[in-house]
Amino acid sequence: MTDKVTVALLFGGRSSEHSISCATAAGVLEAIDRDRYDVIPVGITHEGAFTLQPDDAARFALNAEHLPEVEDNGTRVLWPDSVATRELTVVDADGARRSLGEVDIVFPILHGPWGEDGTLQGLLELVGLPYVGSGVLASALGMDKHFTKTVLQQAGIPVAPWLTVTAYEWGQDADAVREAAAGLGLPAFVKPARAGSSVGVTKVKDWSELDAAMETALAEDDRVLIESMVTGREVEIAVLGGRPGEPARASVAGEIVVSGRDFYDFAAKYLDAPGIDLVCPADLTETQLAEMADLAIRGFDAIGGEGLARVDFFLTDGGFVINEINTMPGFTPISMFPRCWQESGLPYPALIDELIQVALARAAA
Repeated sequence: MTDKVTVALLFGGRSSEHSISCATAAGVLEAIDRDRYDVIPVGITHEGAFTLQPDDAARFALNAEHLPEVEDNGTRVLWPDSVATRELTVVDADGARRSLGEVDIVFPILHGPWGEDGTLQGLLELVGLPYVGSGVLASALGMDKHFTKTVLQQAGIPVAPWLTVTAYEWGQDADAVREAAAGLGLPAFVKPARAGSSVGVTKVKDWSELDAAMETALAEDDRVLIESMVTGREVEIAVLGGRPGEPARASVAGEIVVSGRDFYDFAAKYLDAPGIDLVCPADLTETQLAEMADLAIRGFDAIGGEGLARVDFFLTDGGFVINEINTMPGFTPISMFPRCWQESGLPYPALIDELIQVALARAAA
């Protein structure tokens, strides 16, 4: 009889996507194979404290009436003090200190800055703990839309035209920004460079709306993208990285059909707001799906992706255009990433198992 693998599940965090990360944790806690894995739930509070949380999926389930969050219960989880050990320790609220045992793998299901952007990955590298997902560089690139586009463009992969504006540039000469943005045409999207879940995103239909859109985006990040709107079908595909020596592979595609909203916003993604239909598998020809899968894997490899990603496209009359690459996509019950793999023959528990096993194999190599 083999020992179970101990997984430290990291969720919550300091970003505006804190609640979505908690909801993802609920999905993983409910679906992970308990015959194979022991789970240590480590929640990160809004203030950045690492806390030991209850192993209770229902506590972190997504609820439109009350978004889940990590409560500071007074515990503090301490990382290994050197690469010589993988032992986690917790200091309880009463000050007592105890061991949580050795961790085999960390599953960091954080979204947004301070979790998905390479910062947490850097911490795990420093203490020598293997983890699921992309490393420092790919995580940082995938989080930053400006640099994702730059790398993809260099790799010959189509992306939407864009303009990147810093808070300093906007403050110093907003008129110059307005003049440059006008060349992108209308409608346009204004979005933080380093945020996800459509947080801080505005669809601008008239340039008189630009100032308010910039204010919204700059509340999330000090660098903002202004993008030309791409007219086409919104399609997404899930990518799984391979074990050492194996190529990445792609799932079937899904489609976001917008019928009653301006775009696929936060409420539609996570609160089941009306006006959006998620169709999976998408109605694509074999040729279209093969091209989409090839571009997704090329994009994944271009940023140095590992483990997993969801690649978002527009299918236009001229072909596919990559919108962005998400190196830690959501696993909530209505998220596209697990659904695409389920439709490809990989159910949710098996998907979690595959992600962990791939990460363990890469760490061993």
